[in-house]
Amino acid sequence: MKSIILLSLTVLITNLSLAQSKKNVFFDQKSQISKFHTIDELEGLKKGELVNLYTERVNEIITILPYIALSNEADVSLSDIGIKESSDNLKVLSKHHQGTVSAFTNTKNMITEFVPYADTEKIIWSILYFEEVIKKIRIGVNGNF
Repeated sequence: MKSIILLSLTVLITNLSLAQSKKNVFFDQKSQISKFHTIDELEGLKKGELVNLYTERVNEIITILPYIALSNEADVSLSDIGIKESSDNLKVLSKHHQGTVSAFTNTKNMITEFVPYADTEKIIWSILYFEEVIKKIRIGVNGNF
């Protein structure tokens, strides 16, 4: 079971790296989860599957939250919001992408080691909470907070 989780998380890290490959984009669609769940759906999953969902939601929050004041939409570039695409600005964005990958790697390692010890109910409620946070991020400042 642990090897399946590690394999899944390795694929997720690879996807995170690819998601940050566009140099002038804050984040792209690959950084976002594609499905929200109901409590009934989550209760039907095994703990390993729940840990993977937990990790994916943490990834989206870590990736997108720093940009919320600039944009909550995927594939928005520096120039789209009026920031000059100078070499300095591109370096800052690239360093941030690298830092995000590093932070997520450390967080993923912690999640992989510790979250499986949590009660399944708490993992489910955490996933639902993360999904609500993600919905709020996607609604944005002009949305219905």
